[in-house]
Amino acid sequence: MKRNLIGFAAAGAFVLALAASPPAFAQKQGGTLTIGHFDSPASISLLEESTNAVNRPLMAVFNNLVMYDQYVPQNSPKSIVPDLATSWSWNEEGTELTLPLRQGVKWHDGKPFTANDVQCTLDLLTGKSAEKLRINPRKSWWDNLEKVSSNGDFEVTFHLKRAQPAFLALLATGWSPIYPCHVSPRDMRTRPIGTGPFKLVEFQPNQVIRVAKNPDYWKPASLISTVSNTRS
Repeated sequence: MKRNLIGFAAAGAFVLALAASPPAFAQKQGGTLTIGHFDSPASISLLEESTNAVNRPLMAVFNNLVMYDQYVPQNSPKSIVPDLATSWSWNEEGTELTLPLRQGVKWHDGKPFTANDVQCTLDLLTGKSAEKLRINPRKSWWDNLEKVSSNGDFEVTFHLKRAQPAFLALLATGWSPIYPCHVSPRDMRTRPIGTGPFKLVEFQPNQVIRVAKNPDYWKPASLISTVSNTRS
């Protein structure tokens, strides 16, 4: 699933409005793009929903640890590239996946992104955290995950019960964003905070989802078009 906001079906009065859109949407930068959207999601929590009604407008609010290269037409294991992680490596048994994390990334409210946010997200998905997701449609994806450990603030290791080469692909999908530890699952349903290129401005069910360009986005243009990865 690519992180873009193109291709909404025009239907009804429910709209998505993007302010200060990048040049891909028009000949010149800036302005507001209003798109008819096909449905109003029950909430705008990506971890709790399971349709493109929320995935399409909200993906750009978040980042994953890894993602599919946006410039490759067909997703495949070879097209996975770093996002919030800077690289990745497996142990010899294929049961430990270690990812150094990008430093200097901030959530939309200015708080720093750290390994703790990764642990909190996976604890939510596996049901290990004190706070719970209201619904967890992809919980079975993580059945093979034993735990997530951190080495300081900027490195995490996923410990698997058995080798699972496709595990990295689960982290790369549009349904695997990293959530902030300091925002409750309840608030993420209506006022989500991410690290992505767009910030949520407004969500009115059955009326509008409004997002705006994040002027402090951590990813420079050179990183968007030039990416590298590490496999072992």
